[in-house]
Amino acid sequence: MAYRIEKVESLLKQEISSILLYGMRDPVFGFITVTKVKASPDLKIAKVYISVLEKDHRQETLDKITAASGYIRSQLGSRIKLRYVPEVKFFLDDTLDYVEKIDELIKKIHENDQQIEP
Repeated sequence: MAYRIEKVESLLKQEISSILLYGMRDPVFGFITVTKVKASPDLKIAKVYISVLEKDHRQETLDKITAASGYIRSQLGSRIKLRYVPEVKFFLDDTLDYVEKIDELIKKIHENDQQIEP
């Protein structure tokens, strides 16, 4: 069963990425990447995590995509053959921010080490 869920998640990720890239040409969206899709065990809900390159427009982009979730779901229904097309819920993926913060901390540690060494 877990293998089937993983396959459906992968398919949803691919199709939602395609819909966002080709089916929604709003310039507000900017550069969006679908980073992960987590489906519920019954495949009725899919949590879609997106990364938005432009930090200033992240919340606005998430709001617009959330408003278009019905359209995205209808597009999924015409593209994939499942008994039930999952309800899609979008969330911002802050993994890149976390990686960036850790990277900055590591750089500061190296700078401090270099200052201490004679």
